[in-house]
Amino acid sequence: MNKQDSSLSPIPNPFEGCGYTVICGADEAGRGPLCGPVVAAACVLPADYELPGLNDSKKLTPKKRDRLFDEIRQVALTYCIAQATVEEIDRFNILEASLLAMRRAIDGLYPLPQAALIDGNVERDFQLPARAVIHGDALIPDIAAASILAKVTRDRMCIELDAAYPQYGIAKHKGYGTAVHMKALREYGPAPIHRARFIRFLHPDVADDTAAEAEQIAVAHLEQSYRFSHSKPAVYVEGEFPAWILDFKHGTPEAV
Repeated sequence: MNKQDSSLSPIPNPFEGCGYTVICGADEAGRGPLCGPVVAAACVLPADYELPGLNDSKKLTPKKRDRLFDEIRQVALTYCIAQATVEEIDRFNILEASLLAMRRAIDGLYPLPQAALIDGNVERDFQLPARAVIHGDALIPDIAAASILAKVTRDRMCIELDAAYPQYGIAKHKGYGTAVHMKALREYGPAPIHRARFIRFLHPDVADDTAAEAEQIAVAHLEQSYRFSHSKPAVYVEGEFPAWILDFKHGTPEAV
């Protein structure tokens, strides 16, 4: 956990007294939209580095997010951006898919931190000791940085989705259920990028099965980790990273 920028409200270190010196922040973007993957990021900033304007990505203008995105990628000791696909969202549910994406992002860090601070109120089943921090993206620099990495990446993915499916207007609403998007869905029907669990209003007679079964959650946990299942540091398998890793930067043990 790093120095607080003036844009953030300081809080006590949730791991105070635990002896951890390298703690990452993790956050996701895209839980609410009707289409596209959910994207997550994990990040470790230098302990003595202050990033002017750093804040919850939702409180920043697109221009400020883009500027901070570039700076975070440059100065971070290590970061990783990962996703859970539309198919995984439909298979597990959005909460489990979001947790899956965050676990994958943490899994892609190198050196691996000793603990993780997770935005939100769910901290279960992470690879490392984890603490959930409600509104952590407005309180903790590493989480705020992760939120910006995830948000900008997903917004840029939405531009690409818009080019492939221009009839839905995704570039403007980023996949959320706006009146324009809902109208287009009723007019053109869903595309493969739409989340079946999120567009049940098109088929009101279909039973609701939004809760993930215990067996599905267990599968999500088995599929979460590449590095741990291969028993070797991610730095040694950069060329073998799976498709769910979208971008990453590795550091050195000395750097952290």
